Amino acid sequence: MKNEIKMRLKNRLKDDGLHETGIKGVRLFKVSESIQCAPAVYEPTVIAILSGSKEAILDGQKHIYDNEKYMCCTMSLPVEAGTPNASPEDPLLGVSITLDSKMMTELALEMENISGAIKKTKASELPKGLSFASWDNAFSDALWRLLQLEDNSVDSAMLGEGRLRELYYAVLKGEAGESVRRSFGVGNEIARSIEYLSHRLDQSVTIDELASKVGMSRAVFHRKFKQATSLSPIQFMKSMRLNNAAMNIATGMNVNQAAMSVGYVSSSQFSREFKRLYGQSPKQWISSQGHLYQSY
Repeated sequence: MKNEIKMRLKNRLKDDGLHETGIKGVRLFKVSESIQCAPAVYEPTVIAILSGSKEAILDGQKHIYDNEKYMCCTMSLPVEAGTPNASPEDPLLGVSITLDSKMMTELALEMENISGAIKKTKASELPKGLSFASWDNAFSDALWRLLQLEDNSVDSAMLGEGRLRELYYAVLKGEAGESVRRSFGVGNEIARSIEYLSHRLDQSVTIDELASKVGMSRAVFHRKFKQATSLSPIQFMKSMRLNNAAMNIATGMNVNQAAMSVGYVSSSQFSREFKRLYGQSPKQWISSQGHLYQSY
């Protein structure tokens, strides 16, 4: 089934970039040029690679994934992402599926309510927000059935939600399922705090405020947050703000506007922290990225 999906993408994708399928939250992509890792923000998404490989760096740890494992991101995360091995002879081909929080929560809670459906996790064991899972038959079949809908807009409208639910269920049952269930089902406090923060990057949000929102002490919140994201809450907030600003600069926003868009009142402070994180000033960084900047 994986080969059929690969051939479908090869025939469908003639140009580089993201391509809509007509199915909500499902996009295809092709990259034929080597792109070094650059600041990005992964939203809750499943990425399935059919050809080539992608890289994602979270807190200094490099993750490479290809057609052997799909990537599952269950919460907004500041990463560096790229496709350094892509070439015209061996382009990156893949599928991006946004995880709908309402549907995922319903499915996760249903699974948790079914006795014996899942292995219970100890409270101290909090899976990370970025995980990888081997392709299994259930995932391949569900992805193939989902992509077949893009040929017919009526089929997409009538069956899209059901086929997405089928794919989500395959993910929940797969190797990344535990991480996904903990992010969308019972015990999803860290994911909820990240969602709260992600909508307030231009505001002053304190660690105490985030901990209070999910009913935890500051110490417990700090420990569980780092377990889930590999970053402390303060590191996470700074990385999210700077990565979002970098993405805004890459799309043409000037440095001052980008700084203000993520809550910085001093452009000089923004430039200092940007250089500390990325090793270059904002202007130097965007010059080095050129036209190869990749935001997905």
